[in-house]
Amino acid sequence: MNSTAEASPQAVDLTAEPVGHHGPRQSITKLAFGAIGVVYGDIGTSPLYAMKETFVGHHRLPVDQINIFGVVSLVFWSLMLIVTLKYVFVIMRADNNGEGGSLALLALIQRKSGGGRWTASLIVLGVLATALFFGDCMITPAMSVLSAVEGLATVDQRFDAFVIPIAVVIMIGLFWLQSVGTASVGRLFGPIMVVYFATLTGLGILNILERPEVFQALNPIWAIRFFQQDGVLAFLALGSVVLAVTGAEALYADMGHFGRRPIQVAWFYLVFPALMINYLGQGALLLNNPSAAENPFFFMASEDFRLPLVILATLATVIASQAVITGAFSVVQQAVQLGLMPRLRIEHTSADAAGQIYIPSVNWALLVMVLLLIFGFQESSNLAAAYGIAVTGTMFISTCMIGVLFRRVWNWPAVAAGAFVFLFLCIDGAYFASNLTKVPDGGWFPLLVGIIVFVLLTTWAKGRKLMIERMREAAMPIKVFIQSAANSATRVPGTAVFMTSTPEGVPHALLHNLKHNKVLHDRVVLLTVKIADTPYVDPVVRTKNEDLGQGFHRMILKFGFMQDPDVPGALKEVGCCGGDFRMMDTSFFLARQTLLPSSRPGMMIWREKLFAWMLQNSESAMEFFRLPTNRVVELGSQVEI
Repeated sequence: MNSTAEASPQAVDLTAEPVGHHGPRQSITKLAFGAIGVVYGDIGTSPLYAMKETFVGHHRLPVDQINIFGVVSLVFWSLMLIVTLKYVFVIMRADNNGEGGSLALLALIQRKSGGGRWTASLIVLGVLATALFFGDCMITPAMSVLSAVEGLATVDQRFDAFVIPIAVVIMIGLFWLQSVGTASVGRLFGPIMVVYFATLTGLGILNILERPEVFQALNPIWAIRFFQQDGVLAFLALGSVVLAVTGAEALYADMGHFGRRPIQVAWFYLVFPALMINYLGQGALLLNNPSAAENPFFFMASEDFRLPLVILATLATVIASQAVITGAFSVVQQAVQLGLMPRLRIEHTSADAAGQIYIPSVNWALLVMVLLLIFGFQESSNLAAAYGIAVTGTMFISTCMIGVLFRRVWNWPAVAAGAFVFLFLCIDGAYFASNLTKVPDGGWFPLLVGIIVFVLLTTWAKGRKLMIERMREAAMPIKVFIQSAANSATRVPGTAVFMTSTPEGVPHALLHNLKHNKVLHDRVVLLTVKIADTPYVDPVVRTKNEDLGQGFHRMILKFGFMQDPDVPGALKEVGCCGGDFRMMDTSFFLARQTLLPSSRPGMMIWREKLFAWMLQNSESAMEFFRLPTNRVVELGSQVEI
C-alpha cells in the first residue's frame, strides 16, 4: 500500500503509532441513541425479508412446525454467535485508534506486527473484503427499499404496479440529498429507528401471545432436527437465513463514529431483543397461518395498521440505505488515503462533523447501479439471491484476518486462536457455500462487482509502486544537487514548495523548473505528505523537518487515513523551516506524469493502460491537497512503467 508518485505525494506510514484517540465526547446513552439510527439500519430491516425468503424464496420450504422452529432457531443462534460473540464481543475490540472496518483492521495488523511473510496475503484479503463491500453497497438500498415498498401489495394488490416507480423515486431523492448534506436529516434517524424497533417488538409480542410455544425454537435442538429432516434443503435454506445477519459488518465499520461501548449498549438493550422478538412473532404467525409466508412481516399487522407499517418500514429502509451510502464514502476516503484508489473529489457537507463527506463520482455511480438492479431484478426476492454472497464473503475474510490478529498482535495461545477461527470458518464457510448455489440466480452480480473493483484497486496500487520505482531510478541525490545548483542558479525572493512522493532524491518538478526557468527561490521546501495507518495524527507530531542548508529544507507532513491532507492549513502551523509560511509569497510546484506503457516487467500491457486511464482521470493534486489555485505550477514529464 506504499504506492504513490509526485502527482499524488502521499504514502502509507506503517510505523506510526496512534497518537491520541478519536471519538465523540458525549454520554453513552446519547451515542447509543445515535448508533441505533446509523449502525443498525441494515440489520434492523432484515426482518422485512429474511423469513420470507427462507420459506418462499428460490428454495421453498414447507411451512410446518419443524421447519418454522428450525429456521427461527438458526436465526437466533446466528445472531448470538455471529453478531453478538464474533462482532460485538471480539472483533470490535480490534480498533485502530477508535476506527474499525477491513482497511482499518489491515493497517492495525501491519503496524502492530511489523509486517512479515503474511503481509502480501493480508493486503489481498483486505482489498478483497473492500471490493465485496462495494457490491453490498449497491444491493442493500435496492433490496431493502423494494422489500418495504412491496408491502403495499399486502394492503391492496392494485398497488403492485406502483412498487418499482415508487422505489425509483425514493432512490433518486435519497442520492440527490447526499450533495446537500444529511446532517440535519440525520437527527431524525435515531427517533424513527427507535419507533421502528419498538414496532418490531410490539408486533412480535402480539403474535407470540397467540402461540407462546414458539419460544421452544430458541433451543438449538430444533436447528439440529431441521437438518436431520432434510439436510440438503436445510443447507440451501442457510443462504436465506444469513439475511438475518446482514449489516453485522456495519457494527465494526461504524465504530469510529460512536465508539465500541455505545454500539454494544444499543445492541443488547434494544436492537437484539427487538429483532429476536419479531422473528419469534413471525414464527408464531406462520404456525397459525402458513399462507402468511408470502410476506410474514407485514401480515403480522392487522389490515388497519398495514399501510402505516409500510410507511414506517420504508423510512427505516431509507435510513439503512443512507448508512450504507455514508459507509461507502468513508471506505473510499480510506482507500484513497491509503493509496489503493486514485484521488477523487471529496466534499465536506458539514463544518462541524468531519465524517460528513460527499464524493460525487461514487454517489452517482452507486445510484446508476442501484437503479439498474431495481429494473433488472424487479423484485426483492430476485435480489435476495445476489445479496448473501457479498455479506458472507466479507464475514469469511474478516474471520481470516482476525485470526492473524489473535496470534500476531494479541498473542493469543495457538489453541484458543485456532478454536475460535475454526468455529467461525465453519459457520461462515457454511453460509458462504450455501450462497454459492445462488450464483446463477443473481449471485453472480456481487462477485462480478467484487472482481472489477479488486482489479481496479490492485492495478492502481501496483501501478503507483512501479511509477515510484521508475522515478527513483533516475533520481539525483539531494546533497549533490544542492552543491552544484545552489551557487550557480539565480535566487529569487519567496518560497517554493516542491511536492514529492518520497523523502529522498530531487523532485522531478525541481529539476524541470531549474532546467527551464534557471532560478531557485530563497527558500526551497521539498514536501512529502504521508498518510499514516492510524485514523488520526495529532497536529503536535504532524511535522518533521530537516534543514539541508543553502535555503533547502526537507519536510514531511503526516495525516491519518480519516483526515483531509490540508497542506496550506498544516503549513500555517509550522514554526520551523526558516520562518512562517505566507501563501502570497509561496509557490507550489507539482509534477504531472504522462505514462508510457512498455514491455518492461511489472504489469501486463492492459493493466498498464488501465492504470494510465485511472491516473489521467484522477483529481488534480492541487484540489486534493487544497492548494491555492493561483499559487500552483504544474510541470509535466513522461514515465515508462
